[in-house]
Amino acid sequence: MGPSLAEDDALWSAFADPTRRRVLEALLERGETTTTVLADDLPITRQAVAKHLAVLNRVGLVAGQRRGREVRYAVQPERLDAAADSMARVAAQWDRRLTRIKRLAESAQAKTEVERKSREGDRA
Repeated sequence: MGPSLAEDDALWSAFADPTRRRVLEALLERGETTTTVLADDLPITRQAVAKHLAVLNRVGLVAGQRRGREVRYAVQPERLDAAADSMARVAAQWDRRLTRIKRLAESAQAKTEVERKSREGDRA
């Protein structure tokens, strides 16, 4: 069974913030690292990085592990895969909806064209 609606909402909310996506991207590039190192890579404070990491941690995209005085964060690949699957499902749903809308619009356009030609034929 897939993630619950609340889990999906939390995940989408986490991805909605562009700064949070940048933090995640930086963590993906660096691998396991600390908030201090990430703050050095990004144009935000260490405290801001920590807040964004806390949100990413809550939805399971990253996990922190204490090593001595510091906490080292790493991306959780299985959760990232699940997030990608969730986004792909939503994209597929939208593709199906857009295809239906396109068919309806094409059908309406064809009907209008037939009616227009019929009116032109009546005038001739």
